[in-house]
Amino acid sequence: MDDRFKIPVEQLTEDEAKGELHRLATLIAEYDKAYFEFDAPIVDDATYDQVRLRHKAIEARFPSLVSPDSPSRRVGSKASTRFAKVRHLYPMLSLDNAFKQEDISEFLARTRRFLGLDAETVIPLIAEPKIDGVSCSLRYERGKLVKGATRGDGIEGEDVTENVKTIQDIPHSIPTSFDVLEIRGEVYLMHKAFQMLNQQREKEGEALFANPRNAAAGSLRQLDPGVTASRPLKFFAYSLGETPKSFGTHESVLNQLKKWGFPVSTLIESCSAINEIMTYHARLESLRADLGFDIDGTVYKINRLDWQERLGFVSRAPRWAIAHKFPAEQAQTTLRQISIQVGRTGVLTPVAHLDPVTVGGVVVSRATLHNEDELRRKDIRIGDTVMIQRAGDVIPQVVKVITLEGQARQAPFQFPLKCPVCDSIVERKEGEAARRCTGGLICQAQASLRLRHFVSREAFDIEGLGTKHIETFFNLGVIRNPVDIFTFEQRNKNSSHPLKMWEGWGEKSAENLFSAINQKRIISLDRFIYALGIYQIGQTSARLLARHYGSYEVWIQAMTAAARAGTGTGTIIATAEDASSLEDLVNIDGIGPGMAEDLLCFFREPHNLDLLAQLVGPQIKVSDFKSAISRSSPIAGRTVVFTGTLTTLTRAEAKARAESLGAKVSTSVSSKTDYVITGNDAGSKAAKARELGVTILGEKEWLALLGEA
Repeated sequence: MDDRFKIPVEQLTEDEAKGELHRLATLIAEYDKAYFEFDAPIVDDATYDQVRLRHKAIEARFPSLVSPDSPSRRVGSKASTRFAKVRHLYPMLSLDNAFKQEDISEFLARTRRFLGLDAETVIPLIAEPKIDGVSCSLRYERGKLVKGATRGDGIEGEDVTENVKTIQDIPHSIPTSFDVLEIRGEVYLMHKAFQMLNQQREKEGEALFANPRNAAAGSLRQLDPGVTASRPLKFFAYSLGETPKSFGTHESVLNQLKKWGFPVSTLIESCSAINEIMTYHARLESLRADLGFDIDGTVYKINRLDWQERLGFVSRAPRWAIAHKFPAEQAQTTLRQISIQVGRTGVLTPVAHLDPVTVGGVVVSRATLHNEDELRRKDIRIGDTVMIQRAGDVIPQVVKVITLEGQARQAPFQFPLKCPVCDSIVERKEGEAARRCTGGLICQAQASLRLRHFVSREAFDIEGLGTKHIETFFNLGVIRNPVDIFTFEQRNKNSSHPLKMWEGWGEKSAENLFSAINQKRIISLDRFIYALGIYQIGQTSARLLARHYGSYEVWIQAMTAAARAGTGTGTIIATAEDASSLEDLVNIDGIGPGMAEDLLCFFREPHNLDLLAQLVGPQIKVSDFKSAISRSSPIAGRTVVFTGTLTTLTRAEAKARAESLGAKVSTSVSSKTDYVITGNDAGSKAAKARELGVTILGEKEWLALLGEA
C-alpha cells in the first residue's frame, strides 16, 4: 500500500482526506471488479478489509466528504453484461465486519442505543458460520423455482437460473402457500471437489482456480449450464429475502427452510451474552479445519425480526447483523505426511502434506518445514494438528503445533542420510542448517531444476525452451544435461521419430526451437557462471567472479587449482600455486570463505568437470567478460586492497570507483595483489604488503594514479 495511506486518520487534513478517499475508492473498485466480476481476487481478505476499514474511518471523521457513489454505499460489483440482469425483490447487502471482542461489544451497544434498551434487556442472537462461497438468490412463485441470481451490486444480479437448477441441494419446487418467495444462501464447493476440479484443469492445461470460492463463482457463472452441472456445487440456505409477517424470529425462518428441503448449517446456535458469543466463535474456529469446506468467520444476527425491521440498514449493510472474521492469514489443519524435496542446488527440504485448508484466500495442501533444525525446534510430527501461515502471502509454512488434549503423537521424523532421488550421500556442513545431496548434476531432481535454471532468462535465455518443454524433454530422456540441449538438433536429424512429428509440434515450431538454441551458442562469462546453478552463486557473485578472472580459461584453471588446495582430504597434494589460487578466490571482495567453499564443491565433482569439457569448446563458446571500462584505465585488470580509514571518500565509494575503472577489489593481501591503498590507522594488511613487496599507495597517491588528485 502507498506510504501516504499510513498517515493516521486522525492526522489527516481535510484536503489530504479528500485525496485519500479518492485513492481508496479507486482501489476498492479495482478489488471488487476482480473479485465479483472475474472471480479472480488480486488481494487477500485481510488487505481488502484494511482498505475498507480505513475508507470507513475517514468518512466517519469527515462526513461532508462522503460522495453519493462512495464504496460505503455500494455492494459487490455491477452485473456482467454476459448475463441478463435480475432485480432483487429486496436488496442483497453486505455485512459490516468485526475483528475482535470489542467490535462485538460495540455492535451490541449500538443495538441497545438504537432500540432504546436498558442494560438488563437480553439481545437474542443467532450465530452461524460465514460460508466462504457465492451469495445466491432463488425466486419461487407458487412454490416453483423460476429465477436464480447472483448478488451483483446488491440491487441487480446476474440471471443464472439454468445453472442453479443443476445444483442438487436446491429444490425445484417447495410446498408453500406464498405466491412469491425469495430464498437466499451460499453456493460453495467442498475441498475434495475443488481439488479434483483443479487436477482435471491441470491435466487439460487450463488455469487453476485460486480457491474454492473462485471455483464456485466461476462454475455458477458459466454460459453453458452443462459445465456447471459437471461440477459438484453445494448450497446452504441462510435467510429469506423479504420475510413474511408470519415469521417472528430468524430461528423460525431457518427451521422452515429445513422443512422445505434446503440444507441449513448444523453449526447454528443461539447466544446473547458476550462470553457465549466469544466461546462460539472460538469453537467454530477450532472446527474450521475439519469442516471440509471454507468458512471465514461467524455471522451474528438479531433473532427477533421485529427488531431487525426497526434497526434497518446503513448504506451497504444491515444494522441487525455483523460478521466476526477469522484472521485471514492463518488456519488450522492436520499434517498427514512429511516428504523430502530436493531442490536445484541439492538442498533437502522437509515438506508437510496437509489436509487442504484455505489460508489468505488460497487453498494450501503443502507447506515448507524449512530444515531439520526448524523441524526439531517446533517438534512437528506426522499426525499433528498444526497452524498454517503464508509467509509474505506466498510460501505456506507451519507456524506451530496445536496440542489437543488426549491426542497420541507419532515418533519424531528422521532425516534421510541418503538422497531420496539419487541415493547419493547427504551432507550437512558445520554451521549450516541445510542438508544437501552431493549428487549434483547426476541427481535427477537437481538436473531437471538446474536445466530450467540453465535456460532461464538471466542465464542462456533460450526462447521456446521453457519449464514445460524442459520437463517433457527431461522425462522422455531427450535432454538430461546442458550438453544434450546443444546436441539435440543433430540427434533429432538421425531420429526415426523427429520432433516435428511429435504431438503439438510441427516442422516450423521445431525449426524455431533449434534456431533459438543455435543463437545461444555464445554466452558471456558472467551469465555462464550463473547458468551453472552453483549454490550461493547468483547474478551478483557471478559478475564478481567474471570481472575478477576475465576469461573462462583463467576462471576454470583457477577454480580447479583452488579446489585441489581446499579438499582437506590428504589424498591430493596441492601446490603452492594451488594454495595461492584458493587464497585469491577467498579474498575477492563479496565472495568470502562460505561462498568459495560452495563454488569449489562443484569443481571437486569429476562428473561436473567432464560436463564442462564436453560443453565449452565442442558445443558453446564463453566470451570474455566485457567491462564498460576502457582498457586504457591505469588500474584495469589490477587487484587492489583498501585498508585503514580513508578521508576523502568512504570505503564503499572507493571500492565502487575502483571497480568502475576495471580494477578487482580484494579483502586481503596476497602475492597477486597489485596495489594496497592505505588510510589512517592502516594495520596488518600494510605490513603484509611490505613483506610481499606489493606497491603501497597513500590516499593522495591513489587519486593521483587515477588522475583525480
